[in-house]
Amino acid sequence: MTTCVKKSELLQFEEYIDCNYCFCYHKYMKLFVRLLVNALAVAITAYLLPNVTIDSFFTAVVVAVVLSIINTFLKPIVGLLTLPINLLTLGIFQVIINGAFIWFASQLIDGFTVVGFLWAVIFSVVLSIVSAVLGMMAK
Repeated sequence: MTTCVKKSELLQFEEYIDCNYCFCYHKYMKLFVRLLVNALAVAITAYLLPNVTIDSFFTAVVVAVVLSIINTFLKPIVGLLTLPINLLTLGIFQVIINGAFIWFASQLIDGFTVVGFLWAVIFSVVLSIVSAVLGMMAK
């Protein structure tokens, strides 16, 4: 779905600009910006933590894509399977699950190294904070 801008907002007319022109925002551009913001968050978080390393910004983009795929397809299944323990711990176990996903991604991606599982959990917490701050700044 695209968003059109009224000409009155730009040129003081009441007609709408056709959605094929450059004044419209496309959903793929939002997806691309979100991907770059997440990659920047991964790079900043890896820079802040001593036991997490990333070789290049391209590796950070790959990590952001892999984490997005994991969160899209695996997280709902794992969340459903771990629902009882999540209810018992009031959702704190979700931090452990996120750390496991980070650990899994570090095993898959060359150039992304996490020293231990505890650092994967810490990386997931710091990544959430940095990503939220960058997401607010991107809007």
